[in-house]
Amino acid sequence: MPYRSAFKFHIYYNSGENGSWRNIGYSVYDFDALRPGDGHAQPLLFCRLGASAPWPGSGQRIKNNAASAENDHNKYWARVYYHSGYKGAQDVMAPYQHIDRFPHVYNNNASFKWTSS
Repeated sequence: MPYRSAFKFHIYYNSGENGSWRNIGYSVYDFDALRPGDGHAQPLLFCRLGASAPWPGSGQRIKNNAASAENDHNKYWARVYYHSGYKGAQDVMAPYQHIDRFPHVYNNNASFKWTSS
């Protein structure tokens, strides 16, 4: 289980909210082209965990590698999209909902967005 964080969306490498994860607090237009302060595109990666025996997915790209997720937000809905730019098939989680295995974007996910419903 991820450490509690202000970032209320948790995306996991394996089904059942297992393996490596990433906490996300903002909408992500393209998991492979995150633009931090320097403006250069970088892929968003799963956290590196387990020094001697890395957890499944540790350090790998999130794009097209995520299997499950959890929405810990009390107000906003979480949407994971098949394509970058919030397009294509999507899986939707209401506040405090989780999905043990994405039915529509399993290992084919490219963007994430918060919505009001």
